[in-house]
Amino acid sequence: MSKKPTLWITRKLSDATLERAARDYDVIINHEDGLHTATDIIAMSAKVDAIMPCHSEIFDAAVAAKLDPRVKIIANHSVGVDHCDLEALGARGIMVTNTPDVLSDATADIAMLLMLGAARRCVEGDRLMRTGEWDFWSPSFMVGKQVSRARLGIVGMGRVGQVMAKRARGFDMEVHYYNRSRLPDEQEMGATYHETVEDLLGVSDFLSLHCPATPETTGMMNDERFALLPDGAVFVNTARGALVDEDALLAALDSGKVSAAGLDCFVAEPGGNPAFSKYENVFMLPHIGSATRATRDAMGFRALDNLDAFFGGKTPLDSLT
Repeated sequence: MSKKPTLWITRKLSDATLERAARDYDVIINHEDGLHTATDIIAMSAKVDAIMPCHSEIFDAAVAAKLDPRVKIIANHSVGVDHCDLEALGARGIMVTNTPDVLSDATADIAMLLMLGAARRCVEGDRLMRTGEWDFWSPSFMVGKQVSRARLGIVGMGRVGQVMAKRARGFDMEVHYYNRSRLPDEQEMGATYHETVEDLLGVSDFLSLHCPATPETTGMMNDERFALLPDGAVFVNTARGALVDEDALLAALDSGKVSAAGLDCFVAEPGGNPAFSKYENVFMLPHIGSATRATRDAMGFRALDNLDAFFGGKTPLDSLT
């Protein structure tokens, strides 16, 4: 019987994922769930045939250049690959895969939660209840922004964006979107396509980001683009923190251009931006968009499917290089 490939699993994944991995591979598992430096990654690469990282492990050009030739595949436990320099890894002959599809529902659910929570002042309301300060009521008390039948703008109508649109239709929202290309009618499902982000922003009472972080999209939501939103818009980001100029968002909140925001990702992670904590109209979560048991199992199994295909002599379904 041939020797099993050695697989390094860089973070503590779901029990089902670890059990399957241990069955089919010689695994090195990070049970302590600590972070790894570039030096750690480079050193470990000499001991393994494959790596299953999360977005917390950075494979930039400098790391890619120093990886041991033994490493043949990086099977990401994530859909986003902005932590990987695909060109540099491809030049080294290293296959890179991701886990699309399986986290779309969970991430769209979190986007809806953030949108509703931000619009209906949930941070402020929760504080009043927990501190015992709720001692008043009137028709003008805690009035928020109505989600149902409002206009939702979606930037990035890929898998998650399309599920978000489906969720929004359940609230009778009018869906508008920008995408690199227009969707076919059967996928568009009545949503209105805009050829530019700028055109989309002007009609977005609510704006939700669902596009990847690339050199072209980094910092895309800046002062100029926030200014194009309708007054009092609600902004939601469950994609990547790098998409947003956080100082510009803070300024938009201060001016009232943005009446509330729901954020699951930040430029600096972990930790986020402490400046947002001063705003009760900002509903924040610690990047948990895909954090359900079912989704974590599905992500782990999708990554393992890619590994199985690769070591079985086939092209992985989610090959990126």
